[in-house]
Amino acid sequence: MLDEKDLAILRELRENAKKTTKTISEHTSIPRTTVHDRMGKMEMNGTIRRYTIIPSYERIGEATCAYVFISHDQSQGQSQSQVAKQISAIPGVYEIHLISGDWDIIAKVRGPDVEGIGKMVIDKIRPIPGVGKTFTCTVFETVKEEV
Repeated sequence: MLDEKDLAILRELRENAKKTTKTISEHTSIPRTTVHDRMGKMEMNGTIRRYTIIPSYERIGEATCAYVFISHDQSQGQSQSQVAKQISAIPGVYEIHLISGDWDIIAKVRGPDVEGIGKMVIDKIRPIPGVGKTFTCTVFETVKEEV
Protein backbone atom coordinates (compact mmCIF):
# COMPACT_ATOMS: atom_id res chain seq x y z
CA MET A 1 0.00 0.00 0.00
CA LEU A 2 1.08 3.54 -0.63
CA ASP A 3 1.56 5.88 2.30
CA GLU A 4 1.36 9.68 2.40
CA LYS A 5 5.00 10.09 1.32
CA ASP A 6 4.48 7.92 -1.76
CA LEU A 7 1.29 9.79 -2.64
CA ALA A 8 3.04 13.16 -2.23
CA ILE A 9 5.83 12.03 -4.57
CA LEU A 10 3.29 10.80 -7.13
CA ARG A 11 1.39 14.12 -6.98
CA GLU A 12 4.61 15.98 -7.76
CA LEU A 13 5.44 13.65 -10.67
CA ARG A 14 1.92 13.88 -12.10
CA GLU A 15 2.26 17.64 -12.12
CA ASN A 16 5.57 17.38 -14.00
CA ALA A 17 7.34 14.06 -14.58
CA LYS A 18 10.55 15.96 -15.32
CA LYS A 19 10.93 17.17 -11.71
CA THR A 20 14.18 16.17 -10.10
CA THR A 21 14.38 14.31 -6.80
CA LYS A 22 15.81 17.50 -5.33
CA THR A 23 12.78 19.55 -6.40
CA ILE A 24 10.36 16.89 -5.19
CA SER A 25 12.22 16.78 -1.89
CA GLU A 26 11.96 20.56 -1.51
CA HIS A 27 8.23 20.59 -2.31
CA THR A 28 7.32 17.67 -0.05
CA SER A 29 9.84 18.04 2.81
CA ILE A 30 10.85 14.41 2.25
CA PRO A 31 14.62 13.78 2.25
CA ARG A 32 16.08 13.53 -1.25
CA THR A 33 17.46 10.01 -0.72
CA THR A 34 14.04 8.87 0.51
CA VAL A 35 12.41 10.35 -2.60
CA HIS A 36 14.94 8.55 -4.80
CA ASP A 37 14.51 5.21 -2.98
CA ARG A 38 10.71 5.39 -3.02
CA MET A 39 10.59 6.29 -6.71
CA GLY A 40 12.80 3.27 -7.44
CA LYS A 41 10.54 0.99 -5.39
CA MET A 42 7.42 2.35 -7.10
CA GLU A 43 9.03 1.70 -10.49
CA MET A 44 9.98 -1.85 -9.48
CA ASN A 45 6.53 -2.73 -8.11
CA GLY A 46 4.69 -1.23 -11.08
CA THR A 47 3.11 1.75 -9.32
CA ILE A 48 5.07 4.02 -11.67
CA ARG A 49 4.75 2.39 -15.08
CA ARG A 50 6.50 5.09 -17.12
CA TYR A 51 7.36 8.76 -17.31
CA THR A 52 5.72 10.60 -20.17
CA ILE A 53 4.76 13.96 -21.64
CA ILE A 54 1.69 15.76 -22.92
CA PRO A 55 2.76 17.26 -26.25
CA SER A 56 1.32 20.24 -28.06
CA TYR A 57 -1.00 18.28 -30.31
CA GLU A 58 -1.33 21.22 -32.67
CA ARG A 59 2.43 21.24 -33.24
CA ILE A 60 2.60 17.51 -33.97
CA GLY A 61 -0.26 17.61 -36.47
CA GLU A 62 -2.95 16.04 -34.28
CA ALA A 63 -4.97 19.09 -33.27
CA THR A 64 -8.38 17.37 -33.41
CA CYS A 65 -9.51 14.90 -30.76
CA ALA A 66 -12.55 12.62 -30.89
CA TYR A 67 -14.06 9.67 -29.08
CA VAL A 68 -15.18 6.74 -31.19
CA PHE A 69 -17.83 4.45 -29.69
CA ILE A 70 -17.68 0.98 -31.22
CA SER A 71 -20.12 -1.92 -31.07
CA HIS A 72 -18.69 -5.43 -31.11
CA ASP A 73 -20.06 -7.87 -33.70
CA GLN A 74 -19.56 -11.36 -32.24
CA SER A 75 -20.49 -13.06 -35.50
CA GLN A 76 -17.12 -12.09 -37.01
CA GLY A 77 -15.20 -14.58 -34.83
CA GLN A 78 -13.15 -12.00 -32.91
CA SER A 79 -13.46 -11.40 -29.18
CA GLN A 80 -14.07 -7.90 -27.91
CA SER A 81 -10.52 -7.82 -26.52
CA GLN A 82 -9.03 -8.92 -29.85
CA VAL A 83 -10.92 -6.15 -31.65
CA ALA A 84 -9.76 -3.58 -29.10
CA LYS A 85 -6.13 -4.70 -29.48
CA GLN A 86 -6.31 -4.35 -33.26
CA ILE A 87 -7.77 -0.87 -32.95
CA SER A 88 -5.10 0.09 -30.40
CA ALA A 89 -2.38 -0.60 -33.02
CA ILE A 90 -3.72 2.10 -35.37
CA PRO A 91 -1.61 5.29 -35.38
CA GLY A 92 -3.60 8.12 -33.84
CA VAL A 93 -5.45 5.90 -31.35
CA TYR A 94 -4.44 7.18 -27.92
CA GLU A 95 -6.70 5.19 -25.62
CA ILE A 96 -8.93 2.16 -25.95
CA HIS A 97 -11.31 0.86 -23.29
CA LEU A 98 -13.84 -1.96 -23.03
CA ILE A 99 -16.97 -0.37 -21.58
CA SER A 100 -20.48 -1.19 -20.39
CA GLY A 101 -23.71 0.22 -21.74
CA ASP A 102 -24.99 0.59 -25.29
CA TRP A 103 -21.45 0.47 -26.74
CA ASP A 104 -18.72 -2.09 -26.18
CA ILE A 105 -15.49 -0.20 -26.87
CA ILE A 106 -14.48 3.45 -26.73
CA ALA A 107 -11.37 4.84 -28.40
CA LYS A 108 -9.79 8.25 -27.91
CA VAL A 109 -8.32 9.28 -31.25
CA ARG A 110 -6.42 12.26 -32.63
CA GLY A 111 -5.87 13.51 -36.13
CA PRO A 112 -5.08 16.65 -38.10
CA ASP A 113 -8.76 17.57 -38.54
CA VAL A 114 -12.29 16.13 -38.58
CA GLU A 115 -11.75 14.78 -42.08
CA GLY A 116 -8.58 12.97 -40.97
CA ILE A 117 -10.42 11.37 -38.07
CA GLY A 118 -13.26 10.39 -40.41
CA LYS A 119 -10.76 8.74 -42.74
CA MET A 120 -9.24 6.81 -39.82
CA VAL A 121 -12.67 5.56 -38.71
CA ILE A 122 -13.83 4.64 -42.22
CA ASP A 123 -10.59 3.21 -43.62
CA LYS A 124 -8.93 1.68 -40.56
CA ILE A 125 -11.39 1.02 -37.73
CA ARG A 126 -14.58 -0.08 -39.50
CA PRO A 127 -12.89 -2.75 -41.70
CA ILE A 128 -11.58 -4.64 -38.63
CA PRO A 129 -13.46 -7.95 -38.26
CA GLY A 130 -15.63 -7.71 -35.17
CA VAL A 131 -16.39 -4.00 -35.49
CA GLY A 132 -20.13 -3.59 -35.82
CA LYS A 133 -21.02 0.08 -35.99
CA THR A 134 -19.29 3.24 -34.83
CA PHE A 135 -20.36 6.59 -33.44
CA THR A 136 -17.84 9.44 -33.36
CA CYS A 137 -17.97 12.49 -31.06
CA THR A 138 -15.56 15.31 -31.82
CA VAL A 139 -14.06 17.25 -28.90
CA PHE A 140 -14.71 21.01 -29.06
CA GLU A 141 -12.36 21.99 -26.25
CA THR A 142 -10.23 20.15 -23.69
CA VAL A 143 -10.61 21.66 -20.24
CA LYS A 144 -8.48 19.12 -18.36
CA GLU A 145 -6.22 16.35 -19.58
CA GLU A 146 -4.02 14.00 -17.58
CA VAL A 147 -1.91 11.03 -18.45
